[in-house]
Amino acid sequence: MTHYPDPTAPLRAARRALAAVTLVWALALVASGIAPYDRLTWFMEVAPVLIALPVMLATMRRFPLTGLAYALICVHGLILILGGTYTYARVPVGFWVQEWLELARNPYDRLGHLAQGFVPAIVVRELLIRVFRLARGKFLFFVTICICLAFSAFYELIEWFAALALGQGAHEFLGTQGDEWDTQWDMFLALTGAAASLLLLSRVHDRQLERLARRA
Repeated sequence: MTHYPDPTAPLRAARRALAAVTLVWALALVASGIAPYDRLTWFMEVAPVLIALPVMLATMRRFPLTGLAYALICVHGLILILGGTYTYARVPVGFWVQEWLELARNPYDRLGHLAQGFVPAIVVRELLIRVFRLARGKFLFFVTICICLAFSAFYELIEWFAALALGQGAHEFLGTQGDEWDTQWDMFLALTGAAASLLLLSRVHDRQLERLARRA
């Protein structure tokens, strides 16, 4: 008996993955939003989650993502939500790492910006392959890195605009912790995260993309 690909399989898989992301994020948002350290900072930090979820829900039917992309997006959202709860400079796990490694500052912000490159790299790579039909190879790697670095720089501009608009009210959102090179560190870590993501996950991503294409 000949078995034909189920054309509805990608959509059903995307629904399950996105339902899991929605549930996890909803629980995390409720828990973090009860009594955050600073309400304005909390809102600004979780804003990407509040924007990303409706976009993913709206595009799921026409453009379901791979399971890898959904999983990474979910983890990134949780990093943002936790940072919004305490502010990045006060996340408890960051203090533990700071004490363990004898660092001068809470490093949780560094983790956030590393994820800011690591996660978007796979999402950008998926869009470039599926929408813009870029071939896998060095040029795809280069363009993906450039887009991730541009996104990181744009986020630093958002922080700058927030500082101009809110003055001292943006201090917790910026989370520089007195580091004059914080902006450069943020972009470097995003660049490092993007490169690491592509080097570590491209093969896994390709296998998931191939399965998605066979079922489409």
